[in-house]
Amino acid sequence: MTAPPTAHQAETTPDTDAALWLSATELSSWLSVVRLITRLPWAIDGQLQRDADVSMVEYMTMAMLAEAPDWTMRMSTLAEEASVSLSRLSHMAKRLEARGYIRREPDPADGRFTNAILLAPGMHKLQEAAPAHVAFVRHLVIDNLSAERLRRLGQDADRVLRRIDSPAR
Repeated sequence: MTAPPTAHQAETTPDTDAALWLSATELSSWLSVVRLITRLPWAIDGQLQRDADVSMVEYMTMAMLAEAPDWTMRMSTLAEEASVSLSRLSHMAKRLEARGYIRREPDPADGRFTNAILLAPGMHKLQEAAPAHVAFVRHLVIDNLSAERLRRLGQDADRVLRRIDSPAR
């Protein structure tokens, strides 16, 4: 087949190529996942911008630094943890530095690396933003699912992430 088969064709055609296409049920589920991974970050980013004047990635970055020993983390590690490129993180770090929320400096253990350090005003911003952010996340996701569904959603997300992170990709 040169074009994707219809859902009916994918389910009924004995052609071995048909196995590569999604069934109607799989397609419906996949499209729901796509809408979720597209719209959830957009909704969270909008809430954080509106209520705290920070983006979701800025909030995540400061939250990760707040959890790190001495509020310090290598930029390369932070980029990986935040799922952003080092270049994007560097641009964002420049903005956060200009606002007095973080500082960057050479890693004293290895000067080839740069550390990001959360500053007291950044921690204050994070603490100020957290209550509304947590309430919004609760409203959208946590309180919208049973404890069992939430647990399974987390497990399923971890399973997909392991596949993404696997070297066999």
